[in-house]
Amino acid sequence: MAFVAARLRAIFVSAIILLAMPQFAQAAGALAVGKCGAYGQAFDFPGQAAATAAARKQCQGDCTTVTMNRACAAFAVDMKNPCGAHAYAVAPRISASLNAATKKCYEFGGKECVIRAWACDAKG
Repeated sequence: MAFVAARLRAIFVSAIILLAMPQFAQAAGALAVGKCGAYGQAFDFPGQAAATAAARKQCQGDCTTVTMNRACAAFAVDMKNPCGAHAYAVAPRISASLNAATKKCYEFGGKECVIRAWACDAKG
């Protein structure tokens, strides 16, 4: 009986600790991608505007910003010609985003596509 009571107390205390931990209201991220392998990344920002600005600041040249919210983004380039074929993808899991970005890079004419950058926000 004492063992059961002790376990119940432990479960109760664990639940209180978990509820007291800070929760992230938002977990925004962005990946800015450009020509010739240029990129910038930002993750776990409190808002989408801040994440987008941080990613764009890191990317050199004319960059496209890809946003993510509880997801992952990946950027693939052609290793033989980094200024040629490139692609990006956003998906709920890192493996899906990596695969999709690589596949798109090949579809756009890449010969040896590799992942140049990737990022996940808090839940991706």
